[in-house]
Amino acid sequence: MRPQISRLPATTAKGFAGSEIDRKRPIEFRLAGRMVSAFEGDTVLTALLASGVDTIGFHQGQPIGLRHGAVPAIAPVGATLDQALPMDRVPARRAADLQFVAPAKRSGMLTRLFQPGRTLGLNIDDHGRSLIRPWLTQIGERQPATDVLVIGGGVAGMSAALAAAHAGLSVALIEASPLLGGHSGLFGTQDGDATPEDQIGLLTTEIKASPAIAVRTHCEVFAIAPGLVRAHQVEIAADPITSCVLDLPARHIVIATGAIERLPVIPGNRRPGVIGAQEAFELARRYGIWPGHSFMVSTSANPAYRLATLLAETGIQLDRITDGRDQANSRYIEFCKAYGFRLFPGTVPSAIGTNDGRLSIDLPHGEPVSVDRLILSGGWQPDLTLWHMAGGHSRWNTTTQRLEPVGTLEGIALAGAAAGYLTRRGCTTSGMAAIDQLLSRKGAGVDDPIIPALYETPDRQMSASETHTATSLAYLDAEATLVLRPTPRRRHWVSSLQNPSGSNAGMLAESPQPLSIAAISSGVAISLIPPESAGVVAQERVALIPLATSETKAPVTSADVPPIPPYLHDRFGPDAVLTHLAQTDARRIDSGALVFLDHDTTDPLRAVGVVLRMRDEQIEVLIAKAQAQPGAKVLVRDLGQAFPAEVRG
Repeated sequence: MRPQISRLPATTAKGFAGSEIDRKRPIEFRLAGRMVSAFEGDTVLTALLASGVDTIGFHQGQPIGLRHGAVPAIAPVGATLDQALPMDRVPARRAADLQFVAPAKRSGMLTRLFQPGRTLGLNIDDHGRSLIRPWLTQIGERQPATDVLVIGGGVAGMSAALAAAHAGLSVALIEASPLLGGHSGLFGTQDGDATPEDQIGLLTTEIKASPAIAVRTHCEVFAIAPGLVRAHQVEIAADPITSCVLDLPARHIVIATGAIERLPVIPGNRRPGVIGAQEAFELARRYGIWPGHSFMVSTSANPAYRLATLLAETGIQLDRITDGRDQANSRYIEFCKAYGFRLFPGTVPSAIGTNDGRLSIDLPHGEPVSVDRLILSGGWQPDLTLWHMAGGHSRWNTTTQRLEPVGTLEGIALAGAAAGYLTRRGCTTSGMAAIDQLLSRKGAGVDDPIIPALYETPDRQMSASETHTATSLAYLDAEATLVLRPTPRRRHWVSSLQNPSGSNAGMLAESPQPLSIAAISSGVAISLIPPESAGVVAQERVALIPLATSETKAPVTSADVPPIPPYLHDRFGPDAVLTHLAQTDARRIDSGALVFLDHDTTDPLRAVGVVLRMRDEQIEVLIAKAQAQPGAKVLVRDLGQAFPAEVRG
């Protein structure tokens, strides 16, 4: 059996030996000609990581780390495109023979010399096309309707499912990962609460015993409308494993998708060896994976300190902990002081590079730090992706420094961290409250006992100051879109007069589409999006996969997709019109590209239109009526470029 160099020993303390793997049942499989060793219980992704493969390939000449949510699609050798699978949701199978679905151009000889055993060797310069998920364009197979559909199998989603079942309703509980439980384990326990493991065990047992609850794991929801969701289901019972896209109708929907750990915008933040605290904890706890023997923590959130204390008895060497906050307080920080860890408050890395196969982390003062791994945590942003797809609104909260939902949607309720709750008790009770809201009944409400900021300093955004000398790319999130921090362009003297402060606010209007919730949150932190525009940008850039409503009786087809998504109603005035643009040079334009009147305008709130789609090489746009006259000249900003176009009519 090939060595699994990043697998922790079975005797590792604090439960980091891998609760989901069976070390007595080793297996091997093949991926793109490479033999990979694993254990029963591994996914394809965790098997690769355990074997030391931590690099997808190269983007603009720099290595990109392999991590959950940003992986190339795979399929059994000989399978068709509609059988594409995500390697982070597919169990590793003995003797499986897998390939990449969209064969990407292999990296050149020189770049493959970068520790060749660590990399899949893909060149992802083509806007990350090797990371594309083909199922996003597929039509779903209609399934029987249910009373309540809950998206997310954490404590909030499980509590909502049980509350609905107790009310006599039929329930479908959808979870993207291989198992229920969510991600509350990292956050510890408050006084009077059961441990996360005990509570998750009790909830899981009760759900399994309920005949009213149908559970779908390995099932990721990627589009939603009132009364209907579309999901990609991995069929693990099949041999070989297959997949399908399902349309799941429901009278009521609960969105309990949790929160996203923000990626601090620091040059080099997507290099191999850089990982968030949440993902590092889950890989160690569930799969016994921890590469290297030394690490550093850079954070602006308290749970990363808890991860450091949990690792104190494993023999993995912690170099130091830096915190972007000047004077943070937390019981976990006090625990770290008791362990004698070196703490550096008010310190943010300026860049992350590599040297002799290890990370080299530049700090504002002193020599670079050399470690095997960097835990990089910028706090948590509620995952409002599906909320915006369904037509929901959000607003930037300057106090909590995050996007938060506002308003309500008919037939849809938020719960847990996605709704903005911070404690495990708050997430649990919000799941029950979501069912009360949907059934229009008075309930006990939400109990979210937040520790006062005097004792537990809240998360805050963290990013490195802008530098023109850094040789590493800085990304706005850890997802598959590979959205880079835009490089400031030389400013025209007219725009200097209009904007003497020199702010780059609005520059993110020119970055690739779509944008994730995490990228929008980062964009506000580094002044690329005005805070007051963040909710509007989220509506336009996140919700790019419209669905028909629950009134559709037949299976959904492309003809059912509404021409104007609900979230764009009145965006460009009540009399905005659908029309087409003519362009001088034939090019492909992404949905969500904004239309402006001139070169000097980049603020998303001053856009006059938006590209809905390209159909038969024509650019379909929704545009304000005043600019919709045939022959009118406009400017389209897409993929970091601005080019002229003309209204065709």
